Formats: sequence, C-alpha cells, structure tokens
Amino acid sequence: MTDTEKTARPDPAASPDAPMTTPAGADAFAGFAIDFSRDEGVAGAGVAVASTPAAGVPGSASAESGGRTEAKVLIIGSGPAGLTAAIYAARADLAPIVLAGSAAGGQLMITSDVENYPGFPEGIQGPELMAKFREQAERFGTHIVDIDVDRVDFSRRPFRVWARGTEYRGDAVIVASGASALWLGLDSETRLRGRGVSACATCDGFFFRGEEVAVVGGGDTALEEATFLTRFATKVHLLHRRDAFRASKIMIDRAKANDKIEIRTNVEVDEVIGTAKVEGLRLRDTKTGETSQVPMGGLFIAIGYKPNTDIFRGELDVDEKGYLVVEDETRSKIDGVFIAGDVHDHRYRQAVTAAGDGCKAAIDAERWLEAMHAQEAGIGSAGATKAATA
Repeated sequence: MTDTEKTARPDPAASPDAPMTTPAGADAFAGFAIDFSRDEGVAGAGVAVASTPAAGVPGSASAESGGRTEAKVLIIGSGPAGLTAAIYAARADLAPIVLAGSAAGGQLMITSDVENYPGFPEGIQGPELMAKFREQAERFGTHIVDIDVDRVDFSRRPFRVWARGTEYRGDAVIVASGASALWLGLDSETRLRGRGVSACATCDGFFFRGEEVAVVGGGDTALEEATFLTRFATKVHLLHRRDAFRASKIMIDRAKANDKIEIRTNVEVDEVIGTAKVEGLRLRDTKTGETSQVPMGGLFIAIGYKPNTDIFRGELDVDEKGYLVVEDETRSKIDGVFIAGDVHDHRYRQAVTAAGDGCKAAIDAERWLEAMHAQEAGIGSAGATKAATA
C-alpha cells in the first residue's frame, strides 16, 4: 500500500490555493520533513533525521549518537504492514524497532480519501489513518526511527541493518518496505495527484461515476483497470504510446468488445490540465509529434509498480518482477527474516491486505523466536549437564 488505497478524488469545489489542513491525529508525525516528490519507499528516499528513542525501550539508542540499537524484532517499513507488525510485536513484549524510512507512513501519506478501510464508515484521510497506526504502535512501546535503510546483512544472527551510519541488530527481521507506483514524471501529474490523478482504479474508481476518464498503459493491469472503470465512468479512454499492447490476447479482446472503452494507440500524455482538479489532457502523437487537447475528468496511471527491494538483492530471493519471494505465508529463505505487504504482494496492493500481512508476520516472528529460545535453552542445559558429569 502500498500500501495502497491510492490517491482519491477531492471535493471539486475546493480551492487550489486553500491552505492544507492537518488531519486529526497527524501530529504523531510532527517534526519530520517528508518528501513526496518521489515514491522510493524505504530505500533511497530523501534525507531524514532519526527520531528520539522511546524511553524505557530495551536496546534503544539515538542514531545521531552513533550508538548501536538492538531489538528482538527489527521492522523495515512503516506502511500498514510495518506498523501492524509493530503493534502485534509490541503487544507480545518484543519491543520492536521500526526503521520507517524518510517518507514515514508509506503511500497512504499521499492519499486523500480512504473509504474502503474497515472501521471508518465516513472514510478517513490517508495521513490521519497512518497517524493512528503509528500512535497505536508507539502506545505499546514501539521505537520508530524515521530514517532510510542503506544496507542489510542477513548472513547470521543477530541480523544487521545499517541506516545513516548506525548499525541496528535484531534477532528477527520483518521486511515491509512496500512498493511504489510508477508515474509518468510530469509536473502537472504530480500536482494533481489526489485531484483526479490516481494509480489505483479499485481504490478510486467510485469517485469518477458519470465522468470520462483515461487510463495510461499497455499491459494486463492497464486493461484490467480500464475494464473495471467502465462500472462508473461514462467512457474510458485507453491510451498507449505504442501501436501494440503487451497485454494478453484475452484482455485485449475484452477491451475491444466493450463499447465504453475507446482504445488509442501511438499517443502519450504530454500534460495534465487543471487547477483544482483534472479537467483535461494534452496528448501527443508519438509518430507525428502533433498535440491535441481533450476534456477528461480523471487520469489513471497503470504502467506498473516498483517494489522497494533493491537493498535486499543478494540477501533474499527476488522474483522476475522484482518482488520478494515468500514461503509459507510470511517466511523468506532465511530463518528469522519475514516478509509482509506490498513488497511481495503484486496482486492485491491494498492497505487492509498489507495490514493482515503485518499481523501474520509478527505472529510468525514471535513463534519463531520462542522456538529458537527453547532450542538454545535446551542446548545450553545439555551442555551444562555434560560438563557437570565429565
């Protein structure tokens, strides 16, 4: 999520010059500068300053002081998966440390309306939801450091993670670094995210009922998004910069057979037009270079996702799409290293499924630690008995 109930459409009447209000509960993130200009997740995001360690949390130390920080469980990532894992681990008295990344809170921090997370019948703003996650995790003793992870070493226990020159150690690790939507890279696209520009039709399609929208992409995801949006939009323009789609034949045939989908090839979005919200698109013909302007109520980008897995390559298995490989629900190929959320899930990519993953990973980590402790205690007792009888 994404963790990822992505950017939802705002009130069209809202003024673009109106000051942004702070959602209730968002003060949990006060004092941190979050750079939303790029979606790079935990690894490689902008410069961040480590937060002050929670008082009374065993093994905690200030990253700025250069001291080591140790925990029973280290959690990498602070979206719904990472913070849910923290809540469960903290309540199990594992005193977890969350290395949250400089863009603390994950993709929901750049989300407006979230209407499909259970427990909020009126909906909730993404930053407000993540502030509540964070507050709940800290309530039970989680130590959260808003800092990017530079490298990891999972070759032996305790596992080691480095962030801004500080080495952190954990008996177990939960990787919940998420995945980031790929964008076109237009300034106008960035400015209008959450104001008609989205990367998730499942999350935001409902907001575009009765309007014409466009979907950009040429793979199965783009065609699936376009087909889904026909439930709400009066017309869906499927835009692809090449003359042939990468999508499967069955998906292409379905799109061509749908009267509400208009397919346009050899065209790309040159600019998103609008002030308070998306009002139209300027399109460019990729063969002739000619441009044209069309009215449009929304724009969905479906050109893929990039899982935040670069720092784990060589340590954990990665599939052909770049996602981490999971065994038996949450386990990695390394005993004691667990995986949760969109960093492995390229099918659902929802906040609620990521949170469920975080819960499972924390429970699995707790049980694994108990088993390791019992095993090590047994070995120790056997060694003592042998020495006493020697």
